Amino acid sequence: MSETSTSNGPLDPQSATPLYIQLAERISVQIASGALAPDRPIPSEHRLAEEYGVARLTARRATQELRERGLVITVRGKGSYVTPAPADPLA
Repeated sequence: MSETSTSNGPLDPQSATPLYIQLAERISVQIASGALAPDRPIPSEHRLAEEYGVARLTARRATQELRERGLVITVRGKGSYVTPAPADPLA
């Protein structure tokens, strides 16, 4: 992916990549960089929709994508949280 596709700028509605995948990529980059720490919540669907200018359903599908990738877990009634980092077997 290019540097611009993972920046904090707006998502690209003209791209062949669906918006929910673009959004999931943005969040996964934040998780990988440590901006979103393990065991801490990610922004709510409502907040993601507002921040990125997408429909709430798009934010929901992005969260679902992150769950399928094993990057977040969702606790009903509480929100979605970054999964704990796996233990380093060499440590």
